[in-house]
Amino acid sequence: MMKTPYYLIDTSKLIQNLEKIAYVREKSGAKALLALKCFATWSVFDLMRGYMDGTTSSSLFETRLGHEQFGGETHAYSVAYDDNEIDEVASYANKIIFNSISQLERYAARAAGRPCGLRLNPQISSSSFDLADPARPFSRLGEWDAGKVEAVMRMISGFLIHNNCENTDFSLFDSMLNQIEERFSSLLNRVQWVSLGGGIHFTGDGYPIDAFCARLRAFSQRHDVQVYLEPGEASITRSTTLEVTVLDTLYNGKHLAIVDSSIEAHMLDLLIYRESAKVAPDEGPHSYLICGKSCLAGDIFGEFRFPAKLQVGDRISFQDAAGYTMVKKNWFNGVQMPAIVIKDLDGSVRTVREFTYADYKQSLS
Repeated sequence: MMKTPYYLIDTSKLIQNLEKIAYVREKSGAKALLALKCFATWSVFDLMRGYMDGTTSSSLFETRLGHEQFGGETHAYSVAYDDNEIDEVASYANKIIFNSISQLERYAARAAGRPCGLRLNPQISSSSFDLADPARPFSRLGEWDAGKVEAVMRMISGFLIHNNCENTDFSLFDSMLNQIEERFSSLLNRVQWVSLGGGIHFTGDGYPIDAFCARLRAFSQRHDVQVYLEPGEASITRSTTLEVTVLDTLYNGKHLAIVDSSIEAHMLDLLIYRESAKVAPDEGPHSYLICGKSCLAGDIFGEFRFPAKLQVGDRISFQDAAGYTMVKKNWFNGVQMPAIVIKDLDGSVRTVREFTYADYKQSLS
């Protein structure tokens, strides 16, 4: 039995998402770029590139990774570029998107002839969590004043508008897009492309995908633009588990089980947003608080139900563990970092990356 902890990417489940993305591309005319900030495990890029048009990034290193490992279109975006990286970014990117007018004016001449874009902030979003809300008060993410943008239109060929966050509601997406069109229509009609960003869960069960496609096509035709989507979670949702083993059990007012992993180190996004991990089927008469092995008091995956009492050596699979996990994993407490394992379409399982003490040591100084 393979040693835990490890992330297990099931390519058959990954393809279920990718096929929906391919359907949206065909029916809507939109292009799809993998958002590397969410998922950047390049060992499955050979599979993913057959269903997507390229990648979008948030930094120099992500831009380079997308260019070298995925190919296709490479869109570069950063909240702020530095003098010593913009030339290298330009060497990898097909399009360079600037977060502000000042960055556009500073670096457009160094974009090496690449099409330049600008991020717009429509001051509305689907986020209910202030930490992740791009439209929060005093947001630094994009320009909101159409008059100021008007003055630099000669320098740009497109816009990035990323204001959806875990949005499963098509009607909300449609409503916000209507408001964006009303506010920025004069600008939208003068560019060649518009990226509507990520955070749209159109690969989820029951999502009205045909209505979504029709809305995207209508937007594209009305403004005569190429639409881009930047699916992150939508690309990889429910494709991956985090496999762990029970190391100890105890009772301290509740039954506890300590596993050979850590939410702080291996599923950090859940800790940040104070959400629980998922265990399937989460049924049975025995309830346990599943805890990580780091020294952080709140290193807790959640409380789940099991059909039998947990014993040392039992395996647990945390579901939906691809997005914002492998890109955020860290060496807190020196806890063993999970390996990355792929289950291929023929059912065979292979380890593509293991992490050792040398990796931990070399991450420091």
